[in-house]
Amino acid sequence: MIRIELDEPTLSRTRIAISPLWETVCSLYLLGRNPGDAPWPYTDWARRARAVLADNPATAPVQFFFDCGSRLPDCLTPIPPSACPTLQEELAVLRGTSSEVLEAQLPNHFTGPLPPWLQPFRNDPAGAFGRLADGIEAYWSAAISPYWPAMRAALDEEVLHRARALAADGPDALLADLHERVRWQRPVLTLVKSLEQSFTAVDQRLLLIPLIFSRGALTCSSDDPEVVAVSYQARGAVLLTDRPTTAPALADQDTETDRLAILVGRGRANVLRGLSRPTTTAGLAAALGLAPSTVSEHLAALHAAGVVHRRRVGRRVLYGLEPAGLALVSLLVSDQPETATTA
Repeated sequence: MIRIELDEPTLSRTRIAISPLWETVCSLYLLGRNPGDAPWPYTDWARRARAVLADNPATAPVQFFFDCGSRLPDCLTPIPPSACPTLQEELAVLRGTSSEVLEAQLPNHFTGPLPPWLQPFRNDPAGAFGRLADGIEAYWSAAISPYWPAMRAALDEEVLHRARALAADGPDALLADLHERVRWQRPVLTLVKSLEQSFTAVDQRLLLIPLIFSRGALTCSSDDPEVVAVSYQARGAVLLTDRPTTAPALADQDTETDRLAILVGRGRANVLRGLSRPTTTAGLAAALGLAPSTVSEHLAALHAAGVVHRRRVGRRVLYGLEPAGLALVSLLVSDQPETATTA
Protein backbone atom coordinates (compact mmCIF):
# COMPACT_ATOMS: atom_id res chain seq x y z
CA MET A 1 0.00 0.00 0.00
CA ILE A 2 1.06 3.57 -0.66
CA ARG A 3 -0.55 5.83 1.93
CA ILE A 4 -0.49 9.56 1.31
CA GLU A 5 -1.72 11.83 4.07
CA LEU A 6 -3.00 15.05 2.51
CA ASP A 7 -3.28 18.22 4.55
CA GLU A 8 -6.13 20.60 3.79
CA PRO A 9 -4.14 23.04 1.58
CA THR A 10 -2.88 20.15 -0.57
CA LEU A 11 -6.35 18.66 -0.90
CA SER A 12 -7.88 22.00 -1.82
CA ARG A 13 -5.35 22.37 -4.66
CA THR A 14 -6.33 19.12 -6.38
CA ARG A 15 -5.96 19.44 -10.14
CA ILE A 16 -6.08 17.15 -13.21
CA ALA A 17 -3.58 17.04 -16.10
CA ILE A 18 -2.93 15.08 -19.29
CA SER A 19 0.61 13.83 -19.89
CA PRO A 20 1.77 12.40 -23.24
CA LEU A 21 5.11 11.54 -21.61
CA TRP A 22 3.52 9.58 -18.76
CA GLU A 23 1.32 7.80 -21.33
CA THR A 24 4.38 6.85 -23.37
CA VAL A 25 6.37 5.55 -20.42
CA CYS A 26 3.32 3.71 -19.08
CA SER A 27 2.87 2.01 -22.47
CA LEU A 28 6.45 0.73 -22.22
CA TYR A 29 5.78 -0.63 -18.73
CA LEU A 30 2.68 -2.34 -20.14
CA LEU A 31 4.84 -4.05 -22.77
CA GLY A 32 7.39 -5.00 -20.12
CA ARG A 33 4.77 -6.56 -17.83
CA ASN A 34 3.37 -8.59 -20.74
CA PRO A 35 6.30 -10.13 -22.69
CA GLY A 36 3.86 -12.28 -24.67
CA ASP A 37 0.57 -10.99 -25.97
CA ALA A 38 -0.76 -8.02 -24.04
CA PRO A 39 -4.32 -8.38 -22.73
CA TRP A 40 -7.31 -6.96 -24.58
CA PRO A 41 -7.83 -4.15 -25.54
CA TYR A 42 -4.06 -3.58 -25.87
CA THR A 43 -3.28 -6.77 -27.85
CA ASP A 44 -3.13 -5.43 -31.42
CA TRP A 45 -1.53 -2.15 -30.39
CA ALA A 46 1.18 -4.01 -28.45
CA ARG A 47 2.09 -6.16 -31.46
CA ARG A 48 2.55 -3.02 -33.58
CA ALA A 49 4.53 -1.32 -30.81
CA ARG A 50 6.88 -4.31 -30.48
CA ALA A 51 7.46 -4.19 -34.24
CA VAL A 52 8.38 -0.51 -33.91
CA LEU A 53 10.89 -1.31 -31.15
CA ALA A 54 12.39 -4.15 -33.20
CA ASP A 55 12.61 -2.30 -36.51
CA ASN A 56 13.50 1.28 -35.54
CA PRO A 57 17.04 1.68 -34.09
CA ALA A 58 16.21 5.23 -32.96
CA THR A 59 13.95 3.77 -30.25
CA ALA A 60 16.82 1.82 -28.62
CA PRO A 61 17.21 4.21 -25.63
CA VAL A 62 13.73 3.34 -24.33
CA GLN A 63 15.05 -0.16 -23.50
CA PHE A 64 16.02 1.67 -20.31
CA PHE A 65 12.44 1.35 -19.04
CA PHE A 66 12.52 -2.43 -19.47
CA ASP A 67 15.80 -2.68 -17.56
CA CYS A 68 14.99 -0.41 -14.62
CA GLY A 69 11.54 -1.61 -13.59
CA SER A 70 9.68 0.95 -11.49
CA ARG A 71 12.62 2.04 -9.33
CA LEU A 72 13.04 5.48 -10.83
CA PRO A 73 13.75 8.95 -9.50
CA ASP A 74 10.78 11.08 -10.49
CA CYS A 75 12.92 13.39 -12.64
CA LEU A 76 12.97 10.60 -15.26
CA THR A 77 9.19 11.03 -15.62
CA PRO A 78 8.84 14.68 -14.63
CA ILE A 79 5.65 16.40 -13.50
CA PRO A 80 3.73 17.80 -16.51
CA PRO A 81 4.59 21.52 -16.84
CA SER A 82 0.96 22.46 -17.57
CA ALA A 83 -2.53 20.94 -17.62
CA CYS A 84 -2.25 19.75 -21.23
CA PRO A 85 1.37 19.89 -22.41
CA THR A 86 2.65 18.55 -25.71
CA LEU A 87 5.15 15.71 -25.68
CA GLN A 88 7.80 18.15 -26.91
CA GLU A 89 7.19 20.42 -23.91
CA GLU A 90 7.55 17.50 -21.52
CA LEU A 91 10.68 16.23 -23.27
CA ALA A 92 12.19 19.71 -22.96
CA VAL A 93 11.80 19.37 -19.18
CA LEU A 94 13.38 15.91 -19.30
CA ARG A 95 16.31 17.10 -21.42
CA GLY A 96 16.87 20.03 -19.07
CA THR A 97 17.13 17.92 -15.90
CA SER A 98 20.16 19.07 -13.93
CA SER A 99 22.60 16.90 -12.02
CA GLU A 100 21.53 18.72 -8.85
CA VAL A 101 17.92 17.59 -9.27
CA LEU A 102 19.02 14.00 -9.95
CA GLU A 103 21.36 13.90 -6.94
CA ALA A 104 18.66 15.32 -4.68
CA GLN A 105 16.22 12.56 -5.67
CA LEU A 106 18.53 9.55 -5.72
CA PRO A 107 18.63 9.07 -1.91
CA ASN A 108 14.84 8.73 -1.91
CA HIS A 109 15.15 5.55 -3.99
CA PHE A 110 18.62 4.05 -3.44
CA THR A 111 20.70 3.65 -0.29
CA GLY A 112 23.56 1.60 -1.75
CA PRO A 113 25.50 1.71 -5.02
CA LEU A 114 23.59 2.91 -8.05
CA PRO A 115 22.46 0.20 -10.49
CA PRO A 116 24.35 0.20 -13.80
CA TRP A 117 21.42 1.57 -15.77
CA LEU A 118 21.45 4.79 -13.72
CA GLN A 119 25.19 5.45 -13.85
CA PRO A 120 25.11 7.29 -17.23
CA PHE A 121 22.66 9.81 -15.81
CA ARG A 122 25.09 10.62 -13.00
CA ASN A 123 28.23 10.60 -15.18
CA ASP A 124 26.82 12.57 -18.13
CA PRO A 125 23.37 13.99 -17.28
CA ALA A 126 22.95 16.13 -20.38
CA GLY A 127 23.93 13.33 -22.73
CA ALA A 128 21.96 10.59 -20.96
CA PHE A 129 18.76 12.60 -20.56
CA GLY A 130 19.08 13.82 -24.14
CA ARG A 131 19.46 10.32 -25.56
CA LEU A 132 16.53 9.07 -23.52
CA ALA A 133 14.34 11.95 -24.72
CA ASP A 134 15.33 11.26 -28.35
CA GLY A 135 14.43 7.59 -27.97
CA ILE A 136 11.08 8.41 -26.38
CA GLU A 137 10.30 10.83 -29.21
CA ALA A 138 11.12 8.22 -31.87
CA TYR A 139 9.00 5.59 -30.12
CA TRP A 140 6.13 8.05 -29.62
CA SER A 141 6.12 9.07 -33.29
CA ALA A 142 5.73 5.50 -34.52
CA ALA A 143 3.81 3.73 -31.73
CA ILE A 144 1.66 6.37 -30.01
CA SER A 145 1.25 9.38 -32.29
CA PRO A 146 -1.10 7.66 -34.81
CA TYR A 147 -3.51 6.95 -31.94
CA TRP A 148 -3.07 10.25 -30.15
CA PRO A 149 -5.98 12.24 -31.68
CA ALA A 150 -8.44 9.59 -30.45
CA MET A 151 -6.58 9.17 -27.15
CA ARG A 152 -6.50 12.91 -26.58
CA ALA A 153 -10.25 13.17 -27.21
CA ALA A 154 -10.93 10.37 -24.71
CA LEU A 155 -8.63 11.98 -22.15
CA ASP A 156 -10.29 15.37 -22.65
CA GLU A 157 -13.64 13.74 -21.93
CA GLU A 158 -12.16 12.14 -18.82
CA VAL A 159 -10.78 15.46 -17.59
CA LEU A 160 -14.11 17.18 -18.27
CA HIS A 161 -15.97 14.49 -16.33
CA ARG A 162 -13.60 14.68 -13.35
CA ALA A 163 -13.45 18.47 -13.40
CA ARG A 164 -17.23 18.65 -13.20
CA ALA A 165 -17.21 16.30 -10.21
CA LEU A 166 -14.49 18.37 -8.56
CA ALA A 167 -16.36 21.63 -9.13
CA ALA A 168 -19.75 20.28 -8.09
CA ASP A 169 -18.90 18.05 -5.13
CA GLY A 170 -15.33 18.87 -4.13
CA PRO A 171 -12.16 16.75 -3.90
CA ASP A 172 -13.65 14.26 -1.42
CA ALA A 173 -16.25 13.04 -3.93
CA LEU A 174 -13.68 13.03 -6.74
CA LEU A 175 -11.13 10.91 -4.87
CA ALA A 176 -13.74 8.51 -3.52
CA ASP A 177 -14.77 7.58 -7.09
CA LEU A 178 -11.39 7.69 -8.82
CA HIS A 179 -10.52 4.00 -9.19
CA GLU A 180 -11.36 0.69 -7.53
CA ARG A 181 -7.80 0.47 -6.15
CA VAL A 182 -7.72 4.06 -4.90
CA ARG A 183 -9.24 4.48 -1.45
CA TRP A 184 -10.00 7.81 0.17
CA GLN A 185 -10.53 8.05 3.91
CA ARG A 186 -9.84 11.63 4.83
CA PRO A 187 -7.07 12.62 5.20
CA VAL A 188 -5.37 9.48 3.76
CA LEU A 189 -5.32 8.56 0.07
CA THR A 190 -4.37 4.88 -0.31
CA LEU A 191 -3.13 3.27 -3.53
CA VAL A 192 -3.55 -0.50 -3.35
CA LYS A 193 -0.18 -1.84 -4.49
CA SER A 194 2.37 -4.41 -3.31
CA LEU A 195 4.80 -1.61 -2.46
CA GLU A 196 4.72 -0.38 1.13
CA GLN A 197 5.21 3.35 1.51
CA SER A 198 3.75 6.18 3.59
CA PHE A 199 4.34 9.91 3.49
CA THR A 200 2.62 13.19 4.25
CA ALA A 201 1.96 15.97 1.71
CA VAL A 202 2.10 19.36 3.40
CA ASP A 203 1.21 22.57 1.58
CA GLN A 204 1.66 21.01 -1.87
CA ARG A 205 -0.63 20.30 -4.84
CA LEU A 206 -2.28 16.98 -5.64
CA LEU A 207 -2.13 16.33 -9.38
CA LEU A 208 -4.24 13.52 -10.88
CA ILE A 209 -3.08 12.13 -14.24
CA PRO A 210 -5.48 9.83 -16.16
CA LEU A 211 -3.72 7.30 -18.41
CA ILE A 212 -5.11 5.18 -21.24
CA PHE A 213 -2.19 2.73 -20.89
CA SER A 214 -2.44 2.31 -17.13
CA ARG A 215 -4.47 -0.93 -17.21
CA GLY A 216 -5.09 -0.54 -13.51
CA ALA A 217 -1.47 0.20 -12.59
CA LEU A 218 -1.21 3.15 -10.21
CA THR A 219 1.86 5.36 -9.96
CA CYS A 220 2.80 8.03 -7.50
CA SER A 221 5.39 10.79 -7.92
CA SER A 222 6.50 12.38 -4.65
CA ASP A 223 10.02 13.77 -5.23
CA ASP A 224 8.83 17.20 -6.42
CA PRO A 225 8.73 19.63 -3.47
CA GLU A 226 5.55 21.31 -4.72
CA VAL A 227 3.48 18.54 -6.33
CA VAL A 228 2.33 15.02 -5.47
CA ALA A 229 1.18 13.31 -8.68
CA VAL A 230 -0.99 10.19 -8.84
CA SER A 231 -1.94 8.41 -12.06
CA TYR A 232 -4.99 6.22 -12.57
CA GLN A 233 -6.74 4.27 -15.34
CA ALA A 234 -8.74 6.49 -17.69
CA ARG A 235 -11.73 5.25 -19.63
CA GLY A 236 -11.30 4.81 -23.37
CA ALA A 237 -8.62 2.11 -23.74
CA VAL A 238 -10.94 0.28 -26.13
CA LEU A 239 -9.98 2.81 -28.81
CA LEU A 240 -6.66 0.96 -29.14
CA THR A 241 -8.52 -1.96 -30.74
CA ASP A 242 -9.00 0.19 -33.86
CA ARG A 243 -6.31 0.85 -36.39
CA PRO A 244 -5.69 4.62 -36.49
CA THR A 245 -7.57 6.46 -39.19
CA THR A 246 -5.40 7.44 -42.15
CA ALA A 247 -6.19 9.72 -45.04
CA PRO A 248 -5.28 7.24 -47.84
CA ALA A 249 -7.70 4.59 -46.57
CA LEU A 250 -10.52 7.13 -46.63
CA ALA A 251 -9.59 8.63 -49.95
CA ASP A 252 -9.49 5.22 -51.65
CA GLN A 253 -13.21 4.65 -51.12
CA ASP A 254 -15.25 4.64 -54.32
CA THR A 255 -17.72 7.52 -54.17
CA GLU A 256 -20.03 5.75 -56.61
CA THR A 257 -20.63 2.92 -54.12
CA ASP A 258 -20.13 4.92 -50.91
CA ARG A 259 -23.73 5.71 -49.97
CA LEU A 260 -22.78 8.17 -47.24
CA ALA A 261 -20.62 10.11 -49.72
CA ILE A 262 -23.45 10.09 -52.26
CA LEU A 263 -25.72 11.65 -49.66
CA VAL A 264 -23.45 14.31 -48.08
CA GLY A 265 -20.35 14.44 -50.28
CA ARG A 266 -17.01 12.68 -49.85
CA GLY A 267 -15.44 15.35 -47.61
CA ARG A 268 -18.31 15.47 -45.15
CA ALA A 269 -18.64 11.68 -45.21
CA ASN A 270 -15.00 11.36 -44.17
CA VAL A 271 -15.50 13.93 -41.41
CA LEU A 272 -18.53 12.02 -40.09
CA ARG A 273 -16.54 8.77 -40.06
CA GLY A 274 -13.67 10.54 -38.32
CA LEU A 275 -16.00 11.60 -35.49
CA SER A 276 -16.52 8.06 -34.20
CA ARG A 277 -14.94 9.54 -31.06
CA PRO A 278 -15.02 13.21 -30.02
CA THR A 279 -12.06 15.19 -31.32
CA THR A 280 -10.93 18.71 -32.18
CA THR A 281 -10.79 20.37 -35.58
CA ALA A 282 -6.99 20.11 -35.57
CA GLY A 283 -7.03 16.47 -34.48
CA LEU A 284 -9.55 15.55 -37.14
CA ALA A 285 -7.60 17.45 -39.80
CA ALA A 286 -4.43 15.56 -38.87
CA ALA A 287 -6.22 12.20 -38.95
CA LEU A 288 -7.85 12.87 -42.33
CA GLY A 289 -4.91 14.63 -43.95
CA LEU A 290 -7.03 17.72 -44.71
CA ALA A 291 -6.47 21.42 -44.09
CA PRO A 292 -7.98 22.60 -40.78
CA SER A 293 -9.96 25.26 -42.67
CA THR A 294 -11.56 22.57 -44.85
CA VAL A 295 -12.47 20.44 -41.84
CA SER A 296 -13.84 23.52 -40.05
CA GLU A 297 -16.08 24.30 -43.02
CA HIS A 298 -17.44 20.74 -43.11
CA LEU A 299 -18.01 20.73 -39.34
CA ALA A 300 -19.91 24.02 -39.50
CA ALA A 301 -22.27 22.60 -42.13
CA LEU A 302 -22.75 19.32 -40.26
CA HIS A 303 -23.38 21.20 -37.01
CA ALA A 304 -25.98 23.40 -38.72
CA ALA A 305 -27.66 20.22 -40.00
CA GLY A 306 -27.90 18.87 -36.45
CA VAL A 307 -25.79 15.76 -37.01
CA VAL A 308 -22.72 17.01 -35.12
CA HIS A 309 -22.40 18.68 -31.72
CA ARG A 310 -19.60 20.76 -30.29
CA ARG A 311 -18.53 21.11 -26.65
CA ARG A 312 -15.95 23.38 -25.08
CA VAL A 313 -13.33 21.78 -22.79
CA GLY A 314 -11.13 24.53 -21.41
CA ARG A 315 -9.60 26.24 -24.45
CA ARG A 316 -10.44 23.34 -26.77
CA VAL A 317 -13.64 22.62 -28.67
CA LEU A 318 -14.52 18.95 -29.15
CA TYR A 319 -16.81 17.76 -31.92
CA GLY A 320 -18.82 14.55 -31.78
CA LEU A 321 -21.76 12.83 -33.45
CA GLU A 322 -25.34 13.62 -32.54
CA PRO A 323 -27.74 10.64 -32.60
CA ALA A 324 -28.75 11.62 -36.14
CA GLY A 325 -25.12 11.64 -37.27
CA LEU A 326 -24.45 8.31 -35.59
CA ALA A 327 -27.49 6.85 -37.33
CA LEU A 328 -26.25 8.10 -40.70
CA VAL A 329 -22.83 6.54 -40.24
CA SER A 330 -24.21 3.29 -38.80
CA LEU A 331 -26.89 2.76 -41.40
CA LEU A 332 -25.03 3.88 -44.50
CA VAL A 333 -21.59 2.52 -43.68
CA SER A 334 -22.22 -0.76 -41.84
CA ASP A 335 -24.58 -1.87 -44.61
CA GLN A 336 -22.17 -1.07 -47.46
CA PRO A 337 -22.00 -3.51 -50.39
CA GLU A 338 -18.99 -5.82 -50.18
CA THR A 339 -17.44 -4.23 -53.27
CA ALA A 340 -17.11 -0.93 -51.37
CA THR A 341 -15.34 -2.40 -48.37
CA THR A 342 -11.77 -1.23 -47.74
CA ALA A 343 -9.07 -3.07 -45.87
